[in-house]
This record gives sequence, structure tokens and C-alpha cells, in this order.
Amino acid sequence: MRFVDPLKALADAERKPYWLDSPAKPEPLPRLLKDTTADLAVVGGGFSGLWAALMAKERDPSLDVVLLEGRGIGWAASGRNGGFAVASLTHGLANGLERWPEEITTLERLGRANLDEIGEAVGRYGIDCAYERTGELHVATEPWQLDEMRESVQAARELGLDYDVLDRDEVRAEVNSPTYVGGYWERDGCAMIDPARLAWGLRRACLELGVRVYENTPVRHIRDSRATMDLVTPRGTVRAAKVALGTGVFQPLLRRLKHFLVPVYDYALMTEPLSEEQLASVGWRNRQGVGDSANQFHYYRLTADNRILWGGYDAVYYNGGRIKPEYEQRDETFAKLAEHFFTTFPQLDGVRFTHRWGGVIDTCSRFSAFYGHAHGGRLAYAVGYTGLGVAATRFGANVMLDLLAGEPTERTELRMVREKPIPFPPEPVRSAGIQMTRWSLARADLHEGRRNLWLRTLDRMGLGFDS
Repeated sequence: MRFVDPLKALADAERKPYWLDSPAKPEPLPRLLKDTTADLAVVGGGFSGLWAALMAKERDPSLDVVLLEGRGIGWAASGRNGGFAVASLTHGLANGLERWPEEITTLERLGRANLDEIGEAVGRYGIDCAYERTGELHVATEPWQLDEMRESVQAARELGLDYDVLDRDEVRAEVNSPTYVGGYWERDGCAMIDPARLAWGLRRACLELGVRVYENTPVRHIRDSRATMDLVTPRGTVRAAKVALGTGVFQPLLRRLKHFLVPVYDYALMTEPLSEEQLASVGWRNRQGVGDSANQFHYYRLTADNRILWGGYDAVYYNGGRIKPEYEQRDETFAKLAEHFFTTFPQLDGVRFTHRWGGVIDTCSRFSAFYGHAHGGRLAYAVGYTGLGVAATRFGANVMLDLLAGEPTERTELRMVREKPIPFPPEPVRSAGIQMTRWSLARADLHEGRRNLWLRTLDRMGLGFDS
């Protein structure tokens, strides 16, 4: 096998998210130019805001709903992620079992129902987002990872979930890589989508139902005038009875949220379309999403035109929690990802990457979203999805609408919904702790998964860092 030069494979890769670099991208909608009123104002044009606006109109078509997006619909995390719509609401079964064992049966049921309903909405509104309910293949690349996999499979089977255990030969028959030593296929828990097309399709569905959508309209701050919640933008103010806040990790309009969220940068590559011969060398007939089982893990999948998206591994926190456009390009990480790609698929020597990109996501200390309300119940929020928000944001939007309605539901009675994560410490302790955690996770991967004293202490405290 000849040496693969990852830099050569990256030489022509454009520095932009593949999904957003599409002729299907719609023209921007007008910005807000004057004061207006609304029954519900939704802040943020990612999945959280889009689902909240759409389902508010589905619940009550008479509602006057306004959605305000600071740039373009789906431009941030919602439009540049891997496109894994995962049923889990808890960032995986293991995290849910550890934190809410008494609710896990309900949480798994609600998560799968939520994923079912996403598929139904895609069909109902005719959204062309390459939706494929393929499930996810979890692969082990080191023998020590198999023990943790066995525990996950046993827990899943006790809950009646469909996890198929695969030995080395069986997993390589699904996706052919010399690095695999085993794995399992979670058949029903994940759908593959084109995330940007889903966001644009939800935008169209909102408009068809009468939602007023304003792009390039950042909300500078929110005032509580008692009679209304006033959302101040550069050229007009929206006076709304209620507000759903779906702004992710960006500068929170509700100050208390900054204690619970940190910005993490995730990076990805996209290959050129594989030829029939190249695809045959990999197999992948069932088109599952794939994730490996290291602490610093990779996620990857096929697109509709048989490209491979390859992302993950480096989850980068920049000291001080800064968010800057220049952080979206990190050549050190791109080279590392390309090298890992060809280690996983040496038979694809010669394949080139067409796109490379990165972006910020919101993470919290419990890895999965948290929820709440403020201003006497007139504002609700859902944040902290930690990289698994493609599907879970729809559940979070429903929680926000339930909280704003003020009536208890099965969702709002969940302990997961009622509780908040442990806040991160202030800077500079925050940065020091996160960097120590990143170093320790990398060390664990090199030492058969053994967690050092620092990680064991965080485990006991219920704290963590992930993407």
C-alpha cells in the first residue's frame, strides 16, 4: 500500500460547509424594518426556532408567530453538522441511564416517537432532505472498547431496544475497515438527513403556515415591559406576549444561561463522490451512520450522492470561551482528520476532499439539553444539546411550547426537564478544567480507556466535557 499524503487530498478542499454550499439554498428573506407585535416571538433560525415556530402554528393556527434570525436560516450548527438525527434525548443511552435511570424507559419512548414525528413532518411538508432511517453502526477500533459496548447492548436489550451485536467479520461486512474489531448496529435509533435542506424545508413550511420570518435581524436585547416582552432589533422592536429562545451557544439574551454553556468547535471533511468501484470496496450497502467508540471519536456517513462526511475527534475549546469566525478553519485538525480517514479506509487512497469546515456548538456539563423559563413564564428556552441536537431540538421546541402554555405535560414533568446541569466554574478555572479534561480523555484512549483521577473525580461529580 502506498503512502497517502493527507495534505494532497485536502489541497482543493473549499473552506465552507458542504451542506450550505448548495444551489438549493433559498434567497434570504427581508429583515425587520419597523416595530411589530406578535403572540409568540421565536428567536433563532436553527432547528430549535424553526420547530418551535412550526409546531406553535400546528397547535393553534390562529397564533401570530414571528421568527427572528440574526443571519440566515440554518447558517450555524443546524446547517453544518453531520446530519445524524438521533432518537436519544440524553446524548446516548449510557448518559441517560447514569443521570435519569428511573425515567429512561419514558425518555427512550419519547425520543423514538419524536424521531418518528420528524419523519412524518418531512413527508407531510414535502421536505427534500434525503431522509433515510438507516440506524447507526457503533464500531470498536480497540479491544478495550468492546467491554463498554457489551454493557450498552445489555442495557438496551433490557429496555427492548433493537441493538444487533456484530463480531469483527460481521461489522466489516457492513462497512469494510481494517480498524474494526467489533460493534453493534442500533437499527431504529437514527436517521440520516441533509441538515441544511431540512432547515430550508422547515423555513418553507413555516411560511406556508403563516409564520412571519425575518432574516438578518439580530435581537440585541429583550426588555420586559410587563405588558409585553420587547425584542429589540437594529431597525424595529417586536412586542410579543411570549418568547421562545433558541439561540444555542451564542451570546445569551438571558444572562443566567452563560453559566451553564460553553462553546466547542467541531470540524468535518467531505469527500468527492465515490465511484462505484470505490463504494464497493467499502461496502456500506445499508448506509448507516457510523461512530467509533473512543473518547475522541469520529462520526461519518454517506450522502445521497455517495460522498463520505468525516468529522469529529477534535472537540476544541478556545480559552476564555471566545467565538470567532477564524476558529472555523483549523488546518491542524483537518490534516489529522484526513490522516485518520485514510487509516480507516486505506482502500480509498486517491480520494480527494472537496470541503472542510468547522463551527461552534453548545455543550453543558450533562451533555444533553436543559430547559427552563423566565419572566413569569413568558419566556422559555432549550439549550445545551452538545452535538446531538438534529432530532432532540424538536423535542426541546415542544418543551418550550409546553412551558409557555403553562399546563403540565408528560414532558414538563420529567426530572430531566425540571433539573439544570451543574454550572461551569468561572474563568480562568473553566478553561483550565476543560483543557485538563481534553488531555485526560486523549490519555485514556491511549491507555485502554483507563480514566485518571481527574476524570474519575468529574464522574463522581456528574461533570463532563464532550461534543
